[in-house]
Amino acid sequence: MAGDVAPDFPPMSLHSPEPTSGDPERGDPGTPGRGRSPAGHDPISARGSTPSSTARPAAGDDTVAPARRGVQRQQRTKRRQRQIIEWVVLIACALGIALVIKTFLFQAFYIPSTSMTPTLEVGDRVLVNKLSYHLHDVHRGDIVVFTAPPGTETAQIKDLVKRVVGLPGETIEGRADGHVYIDGRLLNEPYLHGVASKTFPAERVPAHSYFVLGDNRPSSKDSTVFHAISRSKIVGRVFVRIWPLGRLGFL
Repeated sequence: MAGDVAPDFPPMSLHSPEPTSGDPERGDPGTPGRGRSPAGHDPISARGSTPSSTARPAAGDDTVAPARRGVQRQQRTKRRQRQIIEWVVLIACALGIALVIKTFLFQAFYIPSTSMTPTLEVGDRVLVNKLSYHLHDVHRGDIVVFTAPPGTETAQIKDLVKRVVGLPGETIEGRADGHVYIDGRLLNEPYLHGVASKTFPAERVPAHSYFVLGDNRPSSKDSTVFHAISRSKIVGRVFVRIWPLGRLGFL
């Protein structure tokens, strides 16, 4: 009957057999589950067939360190050159500034004689303002530095320092009473500290000129010897004593 007949052939499996790694030509049945690697490549052997994990340096790698040291040396040399250039520029600027200050603004002078004692002692150092008389007139009582007149300069002394006493157009006279008179009137001179002035005849001060005297009148070579000085010979006004420190102060 149609429903009782068994099939004449066994049922077919729905799964393909596992591939083997055996060699059919040699009769090697292979081992189930072990086949060839994907894409037909043999598995990598465990014995040295893998490349070494330590990379061998390229042929030019041994020159990298010396090249780097050379670059560093060049950089250090350039830095030193820049530093030298900077110092040269700074020193040149400092010298230029000092020259400008000395020429146009301030200059230090050393007092070598007693002609201005007790106001200025031998060895004092003072600063002279060269700009003052470009801004205002010379005033009576100013202490000034001026170029030494002919016959008064020496190898060491090219400038003199005195006090302005007579102004342009005035008549100045030193009388026997030890005082100076301007146009017949007694001149008050508190900076003399009781020192008597020397006697000299009346003299009219020319235009643009000044009659100068030392505070130590008996020991001063001044306008009583070389007469009034021209304004053009005045270097500047002494305004401060800078040495010794114990006598530092404005004048």
